[in-house]
Formats: sequence, C-alpha cells, structure tokens
Amino acid sequence: MQERRVDVAIIGAGSAGLGAYSAARAHTDSVILIEGGPYGTTCARVGCMPSKLLIAAAETAHHVRDASAYGVHIDGDINVNGRDVMARVKRERDHFVEGVIDSVDNIDAEQRIRGHATFESPDTLLIDDHTRIHAERIVIATGSSPDYPGFLKAAGERLVTNDDIFYWDDLPESIAVFGPGVVGLELAQALSRLGVRVRMFGVNGTIGPISDPDIRDYADRYFNEEFYLDPEADTRNVAHVDDRVEVTFVERDSQREVTERFDYLLATTGRPPNIKGLDIDRACLRMHEDLPVFDRYTLQCQRRDGTPASIFIAGDANTELPLLHEASDEGHLAGDNAGRYPDIRAGHRRSMLTVVFTDPQIATTGQTWAEIEQRDSDSYAIGEVDFKEQGRARVMRQNHGLLRVYGEQGSGLFLGAEMFGPQAEHLAHLLAWCHQQRMTVAQMLEMPFYHPCLEEGLRTALRDLNAALRMGPAMARHYMENGPGS
Repeated sequence: MQERRVDVAIIGAGSAGLGAYSAARAHTDSVILIEGGPYGTTCARVGCMPSKLLIAAAETAHHVRDASAYGVHIDGDINVNGRDVMARVKRERDHFVEGVIDSVDNIDAEQRIRGHATFESPDTLLIDDHTRIHAERIVIATGSSPDYPGFLKAAGERLVTNDDIFYWDDLPESIAVFGPGVVGLELAQALSRLGVRVRMFGVNGTIGPISDPDIRDYADRYFNEEFYLDPEADTRNVAHVDDRVEVTFVERDSQREVTERFDYLLATTGRPPNIKGLDIDRACLRMHEDLPVFDRYTLQCQRRDGTPASIFIAGDANTELPLLHEASDEGHLAGDNAGRYPDIRAGHRRSMLTVVFTDPQIATTGQTWAEIEQRDSDSYAIGEVDFKEQGRARVMRQNHGLLRVYGEQGSGLFLGAEMFGPQAEHLAHLLAWCHQQRMTVAQMLEMPFYHPCLEEGLRTALRDLNAALRMGPAMARHYMENGPGS
C-alpha cells in the first residue's frame, strides 16, 4: 500500500470540496483532493442545473398553452415530445458537468486521488486498498445522497430518485411523487406541465421551505389547481404490480380509499449526509445524532473530550444549509481554516436565502416565520401584499401569490420574509441584501422603485409593515403602483 503525507486532505470533490481545495492552496501546496464517485458535483449532474433545464421546458409548454389569453393563437395541437425534452436536458447537463470536470482536470495530478476514503485514525485515511494518507488536517466534504422510508421500497424497480430521472430517455405517462420538499415540488410541477399525470404525497403538512401558515395555505390551493397534492396524505399501501407502481391512499377531498397505478414512484423525501461510509467513529469526534459536532462559524469539529479537532466539515455533509451557494462558502471557510491551522478564523455567514423554482416561485430570506413566532408577540409586526392586483404581475398574467415581510418593533429592523409569488428569486435577493446590511424598513422604503415593476409589490408590503411598526401612515387599501404618482 502506498503511503503519503500531506498537510491537508479533502474528502469529496463536489462544490464544498473544490472550494476547500482552492482555499487551502492559498496556505500550502501539500493538499490532496479525494473523490470516490464521479466528478461533476451533485448540482451539475443531478441537482440544480438539470432540474432547471426540465423546468425551462415545462415553462415553455405552459406559456404556449396560455398564449390565447394574450390574443396569440397557436394553430393545431401542442405536442410535448418527451424524447426531445430529455435529449436537451441531458445534452445541456453534460455541458455543465464537463465544465466542472475541466476545472478538476486542471488540478495537479499529484494533488488528487480516486477512491473511497475511510478513517483509520483521527489523522489517517485509507483510500480503498491502495493508499494510506497521513494528514495534519482533514476536511470532510462528502455531500449527501437521496434516501426514502422503507415502505417505498415496495415499488421495486419502479422506484426512482432525482439522481435517476435526468438519465431518462423519455417522459413517462404518470408518476407518484412522495415528498413535497424543494426538489419534489420543482419536479412535480415541471412534469405535470409537460403532460405527465402527477399525484404528490406528503406526511407532515409541509410544502417546501414555507413555515408561514398563510403562505403555505395559498401555495397548497394554487398547486392543487395544477396537480393533486396532499401534504398530509394517508397512504395505505405501495406495491409493484404488472411492472407499474400501485398506490392506495385516502383521497384528500372525498375521503374515499382509492388505488391508482403509475409508471414510476419518485421519492424526494430527503438527502442525508454521506457520513456512514467513512468509519467516522475512528476519527474520535464528538457526535450528535450520527453527525460530528462542529462550530458553524469555523466549521471545526470537536474531539470526544470537547476540545477542537484538526478536522473540518463543510457543505451538505454537515446538513446545516444544503444549498449550493452555502456549500461553496462553507468549503472556502473550512479549507481556509484547514490551511491556516492552528490559526483558526471565524468566517462571515451570509443572510439565509432559499429559492424554489416552481411557478409561482417560493422564497425565504432572513428569519423565517418559524423563527419569528418564537419571539414575544409584541416584539414584531407583519406586512403583506397579495399579487392579485399588482400592476406588472397582471400585465404578465402572473398575478398570483402572497409576500409576507417581518419587522422588529421599536428598532424598525427588517427581520425576514417568506413569499410565494412571481419571480420571487429576484425579490428575495433584494431582501437578503437588505437583511445582511441590517437595514430598517424605513431605510428600505427610501430606495428607488421603478414603475411598472414587480418590486412595487414589495414596496406595498414594506409600507404595510412600516405602518404595523407604527413608523409610517396606515396603508391606503388600493394599489397606487398601478399608475403614476405612487
């Protein structure tokens, strides 16, 4: 077995691992990057990018079907060619993956190694049966993998995850989706708009990252206009019958027990971290619920005795914020601290920002409602806008959704927001920037708002909040942004 000694070993060459490698290299050339699976990152291969390609096709089909509402009439039937849709998804997906692989190929061959890493001791890694690496510091950036409850395994070979569907050659006729989280919602709506019969089942009533009950109820009603969604489903049985999936459940409205068959069962019920295969117990780390205990500002793990370890954990592997931009930030922070060890530095953590690319989009930023409601009831206020009468939204026939913003009584600080609305990805970025700058609602209202833009709807919500904070006049209950003089 080959023996190697390095300053920093990084397990995983995904978004967090590549960020860690780049940051560690600023301090030492004695770095090695270990990868046991395919190069290309989860985002590029089976996550963010291929899902957005599928969504883009779905949005095109949806807009074509809706064209007559604008007086634009499409002659003949609309034909969604599933093979053509998936061919483009895979072709463009491969382009993004190749870009990541090219960046890995640019890393010195002596600084990367293929194989599955396991801990032999807190400072020693075994790479399969061919290499032992003695590392002064180690970064765990092993990402996550899809998982599902045991009863779904009854679907047999008809059970798929998002890691599978982007390798399809064609679209199915029908699919049952279990798990209305971020991935499930995006894929369910996209497939529905592409002509696939969709039924979606949840367990605990949640819809994506929404915690505000008013927004959740709005989203629940809206999605059910497009496809069946029961976020608190009573699923009685799942079976593999005649090369299809048979699902027995209590229908939401009728309360009748019904049985339906589908081509596939898509499980989008979570992505636990890839920790179990590391023999993590040999790292002698302090653990909580099977995960290493770590400092979120330095990403440094703790030894069993509670003292700081020379091991860091970043990205989906620590489960804190399983988002690509967070994984990249965490990778740089962990790699920087591993490189400069023992001169550990606390990193800057950005304001929370989550976007779900459904239509309307879902977004949360700053503090969520779940966090806000933990405060004393007289310490915060809420402002909102319904996009039904928002001028630009009506022009684009996207006048659906609800935005709720939260502020702190006394200081007037903007605390956070949740929304289900048109182009929420852009509104959420503005709000995240304001939150990170610790702006007050009054300061946000001093910013320019062009007419006619969706941002005027944001201004309406902020004015409503400012009035609730008793720092501005009561809102006039009409939409001034529909015309000049607002």
